[in-house]
Amino acid sequence: MSTIKDSMQNFAVNQALSYIEGNPEENIPKLMALVDRFSPDGWYESQRSAIREVIEKKNNWYQLILRLYELDPGVRKAFFQNFLFNASLKGSATQDEVKERENCNVPWAILLDPTSACNMHCTGCWATEYGNQLNLSLETIDSIIRQGKELGTYMYIYTGGEPLVRKADLIRICEMHPDCEFLTFTNGTLIDEAFCQDMLRVKNFVPAISLEGFESANDSRRGEGSYEKVQNAMALLKKHKLPFGISTCYTSHNYADITSEEFFDSIIDSGALFIWFFHYMPVGNDAATELLPSPEQREEVYRRIRAFRQTKAIFSMDFQNDAEYVGGCIAGGRNYLHINAKGDVEPCVFIHYSNCNIHDTSLLDALKSPLFMAYHDNQPFNKNMLRPCPMLENPEALRAMVKKTGAVSTDYQSPESVDHLCDKTTPYAQAWKDTADKLWDACSSCHGCSGCKK
Repeated sequence: MSTIKDSMQNFAVNQALSYIEGNPEENIPKLMALVDRFSPDGWYESQRSAIREVIEKKNNWYQLILRLYELDPGVRKAFFQNFLFNASLKGSATQDEVKERENCNVPWAILLDPTSACNMHCTGCWATEYGNQLNLSLETIDSIIRQGKELGTYMYIYTGGEPLVRKADLIRICEMHPDCEFLTFTNGTLIDEAFCQDMLRVKNFVPAISLEGFESANDSRRGEGSYEKVQNAMALLKKHKLPFGISTCYTSHNYADITSEEFFDSIIDSGALFIWFFHYMPVGNDAATELLPSPEQREEVYRRIRAFRQTKAIFSMDFQNDAEYVGGCIAGGRNYLHINAKGDVEPCVFIHYSNCNIHDTSLLDALKSPLFMAYHDNQPFNKNMLRPCPMLENPEALRAMVKKTGAVSTDYQSPESVDHLCDKTTPYAQAWKDTADKLWDACSSCHGCSGCKK
């Protein structure tokens, strides 16, 4: 019965996409009217209302939708099918069933490191401390994805190391799982003409290119000439009508540049469809704690990104300051988990402790392991959604979970104790608390956010 239902939904999605394809600007409003007409009472009502408002006002979000129609048609269709239908509709329903049955978290996305190797050595990058001689085999990655799809997970995100060190295997995985969407965090230096042709062929691979600001700021952290290489990569992707986005880590040094209007305009002009902002995490025994933003700097990032969401045709997400939209910490399998190049299954890409390894256990059993269940049982870690993280804003929570569950460090070169890590973030958490509480208490506009106290 579920197969028949999936087939019918799949047919409906394809018909809708085909209808829009001919004239998106004219037909998107008509399609929304049909959805409203035939939807049951209350069905995704708030989401439909938000989409309808975007269409009617023809604002920056509507312009972003139209930008999707500048992409290669085959790539666009695969993205809609895999991301909207497989990952977000069909997949989410399966995830909910498994969560209910197994009483554990089930991730919407799985992050994994194909390799710990990298062709760069960037200042402050935790991956540089992580070892560079390890790889997940093609067979292991395939097994993870097959297990993930059984749980309803169709979104896979590569981290590293530099994932594109293993271009051929990543393209092969796309061929093996055409019903999944694959995204990779990459420094962009290995994107060339041949790889663009591979992306056009498989249609389900999207790069998120690391960029730390303009040339001076970027190259001071990533090495001379890296900014120019990223510009070349973006130009190639735009030329071939391929989707891509930007990943940027904000620090005390670059926060103003990467949240400036000039920076937003430059990446939009380059063709980027999204930008993901990550707060600097002082992970590793030799982490540069001076890169941690001050409370004033973080508040400035918070305000600037939210302001540009009202005017810029690009999807932006600030993972540390946007927790109100997802009800707090999304790690521990609640929305995602991380598997490193050694196979250790970690609750978070930034928190390197684990009870299990994917070579020795199933994905479902890993989600039911002691550390993951500690996340499941304690999320959210704070009622203030501007203090979501058990490491950065609630270090006493991480300290307690790691010790109680007996989780061990997964850093294979220089293991870091949980006390050493949390001792670095405790002063930051204390400094941020007053600002976070002030911002949270001042929240007066209701977005229907998950976890919002309003």
